[in-house]
Amino acid sequence: MALLLKGAHVVDPIVGIDEICDILVRDGRVVEVGNAIDLPEKLLVKDCSGKYLIPGMVDVHVHFRDPGQEYKEDIVSGMRAAAHGGFTGVVPMANTKPVIDDGAMIEYVLEKCAYEPGRTRVYPLGACTKGLKGTQLAEMGDMVAAGAVAFSDDGRGIQDGGMMRRVMDYAKMFGKPVMSHCQMEDIVGPGVVNEGVVSTRLGLAGWPAVGEEVQIARDIELARLTGCHIHIQHLTTAHAVEIVSQAKEEGVPVTCEVTPHHLFLSEDDIDKETYDTSLKMNPPLRTKADTLALQEALVDGRIDMVATDHAPHAAHEKALEFNLAPFGTTGLETALGLLLTKLVLPGKMSWQRLVEVTSIKPRELIGAGLARIEPGGLADYTVIDPRIEWEVREEEFESKSHNCAFTGYKLTGRATDVFTEGYASMEDGKVLFS
Repeated sequence: MALLLKGAHVVDPIVGIDEICDILVRDGRVVEVGNAIDLPEKLLVKDCSGKYLIPGMVDVHVHFRDPGQEYKEDIVSGMRAAAHGGFTGVVPMANTKPVIDDGAMIEYVLEKCAYEPGRTRVYPLGACTKGLKGTQLAEMGDMVAAGAVAFSDDGRGIQDGGMMRRVMDYAKMFGKPVMSHCQMEDIVGPGVVNEGVVSTRLGLAGWPAVGEEVQIARDIELARLTGCHIHIQHLTTAHAVEIVSQAKEEGVPVTCEVTPHHLFLSEDDIDKETYDTSLKMNPPLRTKADTLALQEALVDGRIDMVATDHAPHAAHEKALEFNLAPFGTTGLETALGLLLTKLVLPGKMSWQRLVEVTSIKPRELIGAGLARIEPGGLADYTVIDPRIEWEVREEEFESKSHNCAFTGYKLTGRATDVFTEGYASMEDGKVLFS
């Protein structure tokens, strides 16, 4: 059975396409792109008029809590949330219980997600150190053999510089990137919000930006030494952007990501009346000046990609007082709508750049292969209706958890259809797999 995606505005900067056309797909691959396609007899037609079609989005930073805390999220519910948000692929972090730090745990993830066409692709990632303790190398070669695409101790920064060097030496040997959660614990201390005027006003322990920036600088120097590709996770400050940009100019193999919550929220959104724990993040929300600098850097290319750091928590956990509540917000189901509403539709960021930060750069980072919209290309697509106006509501989430920092926000534009290997993961806003 062939599939014809008809009348979409197709955008793929890799092949230089930005126009309304049809795409014929068969056996998971593009057969033809154009407007006068010779159609086979057996054909499924999907009308995409008025919508944009882009290479399938990939989120390189999510938390699925499986194994060990499936009451927050499991692999399948996370896959459904990803599809609902327009993503064709995700990279779950290794800070589960137990930690994903050997080949058997990588195999567990792959067996649990049981990929087949029409389901979200899961690209497993392994821990850098055993138990995320930062003292002993994890079974990195074993995990690569089992299918790991990268390594990260996300949730904690590796505090010991010598250990981080060994991690990077081994990762370089296997040709895999190290994704670094940059947080010097001796500097950050008990901080829960950005250190400054707001932390003083709220009476909460401050988390200085330098605790992030110092480790970013350290890890970049280790990348320069080892030749390992270092990827800076969820950077939050204007100075962090400067550090990474300078290293890129000097030829250091470094990339970076930013989250939607650090792009579009700041410390000023945390108010003294509610102490809303959905705004408690790791790393914390920074200043308004930082958010504007991050937006500018994303648009101009200094920041490589957007990743959600989707961090689900149960309602009773987030109901604790601010100091005790866990860090994090969900993000898979709101990221695209926020990027469209805040940047693309107002004309601040092009559709081509949207494709780069949500599809091309994430795929390059993990070696997933580009979903080129040309004959022979992989038929992983996200179809977007830029006209839909919607409100972020808990009852519409596919995620098990509803701790979303953007609940109640009114957004414009969202994914309506998602395809992996030419099979629908989501159709007309409904996720099709379980």
